[in-house]
Amino acid sequence: MNTADRPLRIAVLSRIFTPTGGGAERYSMALVEQLSREHEIHVFAQKIEHSWPGVNYHRVSAPLARPRWINQLWYASATWWATRRGFDVVHSHENTWHGQVQTVHVLPVKHKLFHGLRGWRLALRCLKVAASPRLLTYLALERLRFAPASGRVIVLTSPTLQELVREAFPHSRVRVLAPGVVMPTAARDQLLARERLALPRSGRLLAFVANDYARKGLPTLLQAMRQLPADVHLAVVGNPAQIERFAQQAAGLGLGARVHFMGHLKDVSALYEAADLLAHPTLEDTFGMVVLEAMAHGLPVVLSDVRYCGIAGLLSTGLDAMILSSPTDASQLAKVIERVLSDAALRQQLAQGACQFARQHSWPAVAREQSLIYRQFS
Repeated sequence: MNTADRPLRIAVLSRIFTPTGGGAERYSMALVEQLSREHEIHVFAQKIEHSWPGVNYHRVSAPLARPRWINQLWYASATWWATRRGFDVVHSHENTWHGQVQTVHVLPVKHKLFHGLRGWRLALRCLKVAASPRLLTYLALERLRFAPASGRVIVLTSPTLQELVREAFPHSRVRVLAPGVVMPTAARDQLLARERLALPRSGRLLAFVANDYARKGLPTLLQAMRQLPADVHLAVVGNPAQIERFAQQAAGLGLGARVHFMGHLKDVSALYEAADLLAHPTLEDTFGMVVLEAMAHGLPVVLSDVRYCGIAGLLSTGLDAMILSSPTDASQLAKVIERVLSDAALRQQLAQGACQFARQHSWPAVAREQSLIYRQFS
């Protein structure tokens, strides 16, 4: 075998390795599934709900799950010790100081804390950071992660994130590798999917998928639901710990019978089959994997613009998606949703455009690009 083509021994660091995690977790899992066909993959995680032929799993202890910053420091230290030798490449999806390949899924902590601050506001923020072991730890880990090094590459999930990272860490070596998607092999059966999920068989159904309901725009969506016809229902999938709070909000708005909180679904594709539209008025998404996943199922999507959702920079409103100028404007959101639901020609255009876009972003193609990155270090 040519040395350049030999299977590599790869350590993948992803603290939560479950299908009910967020977009970052699903990204790392899908990539592992694809890369295991070519390489020897070892996953190091604290929570594992995944089984794939040929993948080796290593559970990392979590003696202190809270506070999170201590657990993050523990995880970084434990995985450094476990992977310091014996691997061709260490690929981290976490905020760690080690790993030749660092895939970054979220906004830099430095950007969140200091972007746009000047004068006394900056001084106050610096004092706040100096008094916080949590923030100091996150910033220190991040600085080490982005430190320029010949044996390291930073992989970012969207061009939008690339711009922000270059602003915060101008000397880092970065490149963009957006998430992929697996195209469904069977035609959608909406009624069957609704029966499986115990959702109303009649009426029109919106899908909302997130683990952080507030940050992904559920409060605005609930306000928009008040302005939509009574036959429009909403299915909310994600973090069950947040259900009680938002169920009370829905009830207070008179939407108790029209909003269905479903908690985690191991297979979200059933919801995409059941729904008529995905609503994603997010306030912060470096990419937006749920948008791409819904599009693969031919589902029309309504999402925030590129300032809030990275994938929007790759889409064209009216052709393959409907893009909002303000994710907090409930009236605008309601009008756009109602337009899509009431215009069959527009829905067909969006469905066709969505499928066409999704086919251009397959996981096998993403995995090939990732493998080429690995080869730089072998």
